[in-house]
Amino acid sequence: MKNQETNTSVRYDHFGGIDVLYLAELPLPIPEPEQVVVRIKAAGINPGEAAIREGLLQKMFPSTFPSGQGSDFAGIVESVGNGSKFNIGDEVIGFSTNRNSQAAFIVVDESQLTPRPAGVSWEQAGGLYVAGTTAYAGIRALSLQPGDVLVVSAAAGGVGSLAVQLAKNLGAEVYGFASQPNHEWLKQHGIIPVAYGDDNERELLAALNGKQVNAFFDASGKGYVELAVKMGVPKDKINTVIDFEAAGKYGVKTIGSADATSAEVLAELAQMIADGKLEFPIAGTYPLSQVKQAFEELERKHTHGKIVLIP
Repeated sequence: MKNQETNTSVRYDHFGGIDVLYLAELPLPIPEPEQVVVRIKAAGINPGEAAIREGLLQKMFPSTFPSGQGSDFAGIVESVGNGSKFNIGDEVIGFSTNRNSQAAFIVVDESQLTPRPAGVSWEQAGGLYVAGTTAYAGIRALSLQPGDVLVVSAAAGGVGSLAVQLAKNLGAEVYGFASQPNHEWLKQHGIIPVAYGDDNERELLAALNGKQVNAFFDASGKGYVELAVKMGVPKDKINTVIDFEAAGKYGVKTIGSADATSAEVLAELAQMIADGKLEFPIAGTYPLSQVKQAFEELERKHTHGKIVLIP
């Protein structure tokens, strides 16, 4: 383990805001058979982690304390258990289901890893899992056909920026809600930007210019499910990955990361990035010691792409 004695990890002991986060020095993980210890090079952060930490998703994602954070990571194989197909020194992209990837080291089953392709940066690899699989599953759930008119909220964020591209690759006509500084990026990717405003319906209708929306992907919350229903989008063509209360009220889909969690999907997304078929923007990087500042930026909700921690 290169003489490392502890595993620096993000932790919190009770529900709360950013202030409850701290760094702890934990024992180094030890791999069991077919497990792998990875020295983390980059680990993404996500809005869902903030909601879990605040206790807002306790029914869906119960917490025990002290708790760690994080599902996304990429790094270098540090040690392997008996029978592993990976070797020390392999560069990998992975995911955790134990909320512990915001750390210096992690141990996971080898089934949760895929090789990092050349052409995918550490930052992209380390932030890919949640945003990538959420966009992948959420767009797939809408069964888009060429020519479908899709609206995406938070279209320039970590999930939305991938969702709009995946939909465009399927031949959909895509409209994306985003803050003004991100409109040029959307246009460059063939997406018609829609400005946030005091009246989002009016802004969207103006952009549509008479076209009928027949699919809606909500990555923002804040009333977009209600907007989609009001505009007559069929309920089986509305998917939200964040507004579960509205989904329950209106009976729309909530298909996200859990429905595409596999190393195979992760490998497919990574290869699309490597092949230039999918751009994965990185909004910024922070050292692990500045995890609070990273979440402060995330919670402003105007980032373009993914925020990543660097241990």
